[in-house]
Amino acid sequence: MPIRPYVPADRPAVRSICHRTGYMGEPVARLWRDEASFADLFSGYYTDEEPDSLLIAERDGEVVGYLLGCLDSRRPPHMFRVLGPHVLRRGLLVRPGTAGFMWRAARDIALDAARHDGPPDRVLDPRWPAHLHINLLPAARGAGLGGALVRAWLDRVRAAELPGCHLETLAENRDGIAFFEAMGFEREGPPHPVPGMRTPEGARNHVQLMVHPL
Repeated sequence: MPIRPYVPADRPAVRSICHRTGYMGEPVARLWRDEASFADLFSGYYTDEEPDSLLIAERDGEVVGYLLGCLDSRRPPHMFRVLGPHVLRRGLLVRPGTAGFMWRAARDIALDAARHDGPPDRVLDPRWPAHLHINLLPAARGAGLGGALVRAWLDRVRAAELPGCHLETLAENRDGIAFFEAMGFEREGPPHPVPGMRTPEGARNHVQLMVHPL
């Protein structure tokens, strides 16, 4: 399988794929049109701070997917630290394509807090300290690249002698959950509503924690 380590020249492709596949493998522009801030939130730490933990899927010389890995989930900054500068510099609260999400998320956070039903800020559990994010362009799916990426990453986690790995995916992403279960991940706990996220029909999305003891 054409799986290789990340190199700095891959950064633009990773950021583009992050945005083009950011909603259950589909474009996230319906919810968040600003690619720069979205990519910083969900790929910036990995490309800029832990590049040795990234894996790239390549086909005919083109980057078609990635696995963003982290061996110590305590290291990435809290998302609000990443989001804050974008709110100020890029005007996300008033910017077309992000303002609706931001204000909707603020309302959701307040309502979920009252119901004690929000997702955790981050997963910090010594049983599965590593985590991953994975995305492939649609044309690259179904050829075994996703499985090759996950197996290569889990080999790295084992080599680091860590006890396990986790990931978070949308509970509505049935194909994704089925894939991760086939790779040995198990659902851990109930799903929780995600602030700001909505299905195309307007219903709330939920995040599901999945874990893989090693």
